[in-house]
Amino acid sequence: MNKPTLPTIHLNGTGAANLEREYRAVRLAINAAVEALERATCNPRDFYPQGPEAYEQARDERHGAFHLLAQASDYAEAWEAHAYLAQRQDPGQ
Repeated sequence: MNKPTLPTIHLNGTGAANLEREYRAVRLAINAAVEALERATCNPRDFYPQGPEAYEQARDERHGAFHLLAQASDYAEAWEAHAYLAQRQDPGQ
């Protein structure tokens, strides 16, 4: 993922503490989604009637879903860290 465009934290904008809290919640929700997907069944026996490539395709799609979740988590983490650092530089935020 490319570096996300991060907000300028200033007095007329959303406070850094709010941004940090909100994007931490996003990241934690994504982590919960990853854990749920890890627990979800993707078994070869459910695909063999479709032919030998079906399970491999399903497995690759599942891997892609994990990759998308990781990208979303990285995005949320960048916003969270940005807001955290802004608060350390200007505690009034």
